[in-house]
Amino acid sequence: MKSPNRQRLTSRLVLLILIAFYALIANDPTQSVDYHSPTPVPDHIILNFSDDPTSTQSVTWRTDTTIHPAYAEIVPADASPNFVRSAKRLTAKTESLALDQYRANYHSVTFTDLNPNSPYLYRVGSGKQWSEWFQFRTAANQPQPFKLIYLGDGQERLLAHWSRALRAAYGAAPDARFIVHGGDLVDHAKVAWEWDEWFAAASWINACIPIVPAIGNHEYYDGNWGVRTFSPFWRPQFTLPENGITTLPETNYYLDFQGLRILVLNSNVEIEKQSEWLKKVLEKNPNRWTIAVFHHPIYSGCRGRDNKEIRDAWNPLFSQYQVDIILTGHDHTYARGHSPEQKNLGASARTGPVYVVSVSGPKLYQINENRWMDRAAENTQLYQIISIDNSILDYKAYTVIGELYDAFQIKINNKGRKTFVDLQPQNFPERTFENTLPAPK
Repeated sequence: MKSPNRQRLTSRLVLLILIAFYALIANDPTQSVDYHSPTPVPDHIILNFSDDPTSTQSVTWRTDTTIHPAYAEIVPADASPNFVRSAKRLTAKTESLALDQYRANYHSVTFTDLNPNSPYLYRVGSGKQWSEWFQFRTAANQPQPFKLIYLGDGQERLLAHWSRALRAAYGAAPDARFIVHGGDLVDHAKVAWEWDEWFAAASWINACIPIVPAIGNHEYYDGNWGVRTFSPFWRPQFTLPENGITTLPETNYYLDFQGLRILVLNSNVEIEKQSEWLKKVLEKNPNRWTIAVFHHPIYSGCRGRDNKEIRDAWNPLFSQYQVDIILTGHDHTYARGHSPEQKNLGASARTGPVYVVSVSGPKLYQINENRWMDRAAENTQLYQIISIDNSILDYKAYTVIGELYDAFQIKINNKGRKTFVDLQPQNFPERTFENTLPAPK
């Protein structure tokens, strides 16, 4: 029989080993953490566009693996609660995902034959496990004024810090028709609890306003034999257009919305191949306005970075076809301006694309010392609201506490000539690491 002292010593040793083990887990961001395991109750509910937004709407959600089949119900919105009697039920497409210890079913439905510019209610579920009813509105079938939200990288501390950027953006523009994400939604492509935090931070907003995401480098990981592979969560949890090049499904695509064509490119791989696609999509563009979204900037906002391959391949097309705004992230700074060639012109003579680099999360870098931009920021989380009203595109960038930090307009006259108007606030000094709150030591 062990002595009491020896027993206590053994117990303390085991306790110390356990403490060390859990500390190691806590400090390892790639460790699979059971943040919020899927249950029979639908969660991670998200709206995406996968086809014509005037007549279709896609919804995707998650459950545990016991739920199959799953369903979505839809009905034209009405002020009476009796709308439930007219709901139409559709069977979902279900896809299982098994990754290390993680198991989940992802379900998706694309509602079709919807009326343009009309409100609808929907819910998702199975058996007795259903979500609440959510409301969305289809796009109009002709140009009409609307707003969209743009968010740069969230990536880290999503629930603790990034959540306030998304919620502030929604508070400023609750009537936004969709939200664009510029990539690096999470930090580690394969870590389930990071995606859990991303969905928790967005909560019901994802279920009411369609999300248009670009893929970033942090949505990739080194797979078997070092092959660069994008997140196994991406395609199951999003339902996106498949009108891009076939080798980049749901990471290269475009959509048209009320007079705007929005191009989403994958700036991680197959740059030249996407150039061919980009040229075709820009040549046959009936819309007055065009915005391109991808992760790596044409002109870097951060010190020591340069994306020459992307700039050489895509930028001539953006200039040739008069793309209005290029929305990017990656550099964890804010930067807005024209090309170096156009920077030397007066503001009203700048007809080329406006290049934007932005960040919404708490991971922040220093500004590029090679200053191509007309407005910049360090150590600042931001969100952007873009409003389109026929002949005027209005852009505003806000800090996450609601300060107007940058603004401009692009105007198009009856002859198709563009005029750029710089409206950045003159009484708001640029934010740098030297004049903002320092990080805790």
